[in-house]
Amino acid sequence: MAEQFSLKKIKRKPLLVVLFILLNVAVIAITAFSEFGNSQNAAKLEDVKINGWFLVPAVICFLAAITAEIHKYVVMMREMGKSKYDAKRARKVARRTVLLGKYYDSITPAAIGGQPFQIYYMRKNSGLGPGVSTSIPIFGMMAGQLGFITIAVLCFLFGSASINNAVLIGTACFGLIFYAFWPVTVMIATFLPKATAELIGIVVKFLAKIHVVKNQKATIAKVEFEVNEYARCVRRILKTRGLFLKTLLLSVAFNTLIAMIPFFVLTAFGGDVDFLPCFVTTVAVTSAVYFVPTPGNAGAAEGTFFVVFSALSTGYVFWAMLVWRFFSYYIYLLLGPIIYYVMHLEKRFGAKKHEKKKVEEA
Repeated sequence: MAEQFSLKKIKRKPLLVVLFILLNVAVIAITAFSEFGNSQNAAKLEDVKINGWFLVPAVICFLAAITAEIHKYVVMMREMGKSKYDAKRARKVARRTVLLGKYYDSITPAAIGGQPFQIYYMRKNSGLGPGVSTSIPIFGMMAGQLGFITIAVLCFLFGSASINNAVLIGTACFGLIFYAFWPVTVMIATFLPKATAELIGIVVKFLAKIHVVKNQKATIAKVEFEVNEYARCVRRILKTRGLFLKTLLLSVAFNTLIAMIPFFVLTAFGGDVDFLPCFVTTVAVTSAVYFVPTPGNAGAAEGTFFVVFSALSTGYVFWAMLVWRFFSYYIYLLLGPIIYYVMHLEKRFGAKKHEKKKVEEA
């Protein structure tokens, strides 16, 4: 894992840092073109009329959501770590853990890269020890999934009548199963470890029979180890009074604020939509594309989210969806390299400061 996420060469050589940033810019450009480059009916940019004031609450929602997510990690670090853990250091580590985690989620299929990097980064920089540094990202992800599930269940129970699309609701419910799989499995493993082992064995044996799994024993051992590791982290969280509820509420806040952004983007581009139907549809579509195994759900997200943005005229849909994708995807691809460059500068000037101090002492 350490080798996978080690970027020592990038941090040491400014030229490589610049090339790393340019590579990310190229990835953004290629992805954007693949998603939106074939739009022939988009209105000319100079002809697009935008009420910029409605983009202000969209920006505020994004900033508040990221703040809530960062604070979730700060809370876990301070309550699971040392009682007098430095608040400034906690915010710095939490901020980079969250933003770089989302960067790796955005560039890896099915968002599998974020959590391993977060564990690696926290082990190297938090000073909290390997156990706590592993537990925090694992439960941070679980809390995020549980927070979204909470919102989705409430939306489907009380707001599904506002969506006249049975296929979308059905697909959203199917996607919610993927959201719930790991949290439910880990909760069962936490309180019913023997039953979990038997269930894992049954599932893996079935997958082996249909030739999805090749090495049955190794797969069972690996899955059992991962589930037990998650369960151990959950038990540790639950022993810390009030921490589970705090992380869940902050995760609900993050997902709620993110799901509000399309409404303000639509309104800014002149869409005549009500808040509740737009919010519920956004949650449903987010759930529906969750199981698509592409970086950032590229290819499925923009196609499925057309349901949300279809309230606009055809020419405006392109620009509205581009703005929404910036908040939901491209911004993380931009922030990742920027943070790495800042880390490079910190290391560079820190080394110079250390050398200067040694000279003065000599």
